[in-house]
Amino acid sequence: MADGEMADTGQAAQPGRLTVVSTATDGIRVLTLAGEIDYDTGQSLRQALDAAETPRPRIVVDLSRVTFMDSTGINLFIAAHRDLIEAGGWMRLAAPTQAVMRTLQIVGVDAVIDCRETLRQALSN
Repeated sequence: MADGEMADTGQAAQPGRLTVVSTATDGIRVLTLAGEIDYDTGQSLRQALDAAETPRPRIVVDLSRVTFMDSTGINLFIAAHRDLIEAGGWMRLAAPTQAVMRTLQIVGVDAVIDCRETLRQALSN
């Protein structure tokens, strides 16, 4: 995907739905999520996190508009993080809301996956 190119892999904005917009900045895939991450919405996130065809993939996930996340999101992020590391890349989580950050902290994901307070911080080295 070219820098600045967008692909919306989510549904139309509906209560309880998840939208995923993918862009690229300096070779980093940026996934901007909005809505809820749960069992019913996990497939669109799983597809967006797939970087199997990308050498040394780098992904930043902007969580600033995520209103809810259950274990589905935790499991998807951990699996994607593992896959990206194995491929020589990395993943960072950016700007999680207070509720989402609390979930990440409770299960210890913030100790495994790099979490940054802002999207700008997540995009910088």
